[in-house]
Amino acid sequence: MTSPSIGGLADLRRLTPARVGLGRAGASLRTQALLDFTLDHARARDAVHAPFEAAAIAAALNALGRSAVVVSSLVADRADYLKRPDLGRKLAAESRSALDRVGENCDVALVIADGLSPAAVNAHAISLVAALLPRLDGLTVGPPVVATGARVALGDEIGALLNARMTIMVIGERPGLSAPQSLGAYLTVAPQPGRSDAERNCVSNIQVAGLGFDEAAIKIAWLAREGLRRGVTGIALKDESGLQLAGPANAD
Repeated sequence: MTSPSIGGLADLRRLTPARVGLGRAGASLRTQALLDFTLDHARARDAVHAPFEAAAIAAALNALGRSAVVVSSLVADRADYLKRPDLGRKLAAESRSALDRVGENCDVALVIADGLSPAAVNAHAISLVAALLPRLDGLTVGPPVVATGARVALGDEIGALLNARMTIMVIGERPGLSAPQSLGAYLTVAPQPGRSDAERNCVSNIQVAGLGFDEAAIKIAWLAREGLRRGVTGIALKDESGLQLAGPANAD
């Protein structure tokens, strides 16, 4: 079987959003290439600073039959969030109290958080959750938590307060020039403050132009079930969800 040939730069540009063969005018970029770069950079900055629609997300979760709890970290505002990552890893006192009052054991604590791209969460989080929840059938999922000013590690404290066996945090990823609205989903078994990133699995680049919601939901659900079954996540758990989609090997 021969591989398809690539005819030139025009073919490469159709295959990737990366900036390939931009050309130059003298010692500078061409005007159109510079304008495209400037626009994409502005979109990425806008995604970082977009207001987080926590109330709208909570209402959409309620419409899915899931009563949401809205919490916040210790950060005071968006500028504080960007300058003090440590504050985004700890719950505000009133939020801790709210989760203490919930106080129910569950297999999975589902957290939806703004992260570094609130725009991504506003646009895509509910679509992902709607695809994911049916695939978690058989697991007890606690009340969804909508978290403002959150870093990934905030999910550890939330999961511990909910007595969850695992936290799944859906969060806005750092915007890129070709992907300003991308979600990540982080899974951590036995959540508690102090967990390291090596103890998490991540499903990344969840967006319309990247990993689709259904495919992402399959990966997340597989990791959740296997992580709970084995009692591990992170480097000890390899994502083999693709084996579910592949048919049996053809016998020669």
